[in-house]
Amino acid sequence: MSNRCEGKVAIVTGGARGQGERIVATLAGEGCSVVIGDVLDDEGKAVADALGQNTIYTHLDVTDPAGWSDAVALATSVFGGVDILVNNAAIYRKQLHEDETVAELDRILDVNLHGPFLGIQAVIPAMRARGGGSIVNVSSLAGTTSYPAHGSYSMSKWALRGLTRTAAIELAASNIRVNAVLPGNIRTTMSPTTAAPDGEAPTGLKRQADPQETANVVLFLASDDASFVNGTDLVADGGSLLG
Repeated sequence: MSNRCEGKVAIVTGGARGQGERIVATLAGEGCSVVIGDVLDDEGKAVADALGQNTIYTHLDVTDPAGWSDAVALATSVFGGVDILVNNAAIYRKQLHEDETVAELDRILDVNLHGPFLGIQAVIPAMRARGGGSIVNVSSLAGTTSYPAHGSYSMSKWALRGLTRTAAIELAASNIRVNAVLPGNIRTTMSPTTAAPDGEAPTGLKRQADPQETANVVLFLASDDASFVNGTDLVADGGSLLG
């Protein structure tokens, strides 16, 4: 442990399992106090209990502005503020464009895009009160290239990159950095096998990423190690975009 986040407070959405759980554990292991936000209450409470007193769980539907206000208030009352926001919560669904419905498109956009939008809005005052902060949006390789049956998911992840850059410009004067991580194929409950999504080229490293490898990238952007990194897309795909 190098304590790269000593004294900082983070909110991590979708932190109850998979990639989010690894992000929570990694930040906590570097000295960060963490509020886990998720809708999976039993799993989220178990993660918080396992990591100890500097990690707490709160039920957070990222599409609910009131839920965001409660999460920020909790982080402030228990830990003293908010320095880091990791917008990790997302839903994944494959559907051909001709078969997609507006209802399902709206559902994906609500979680994957509106959730981070609301989260950024919610933490701005708390981060300004602390003199700045770091926001990390977890996009996807599907936000920079195309795969069959990924129209709605890709739309949400491409748009998240645009939100990231706009927020980075607007918040720079407040010393709030906003960056995006674009993971490739990760071995989680969303993609548990070694098979890549349909149409995705195998990574240059010829394997899936372990969730810890993506968590390490998030840690870098969240920490002061990336103090001059702002408005950036950091691709962590093992080289699959190389062809």
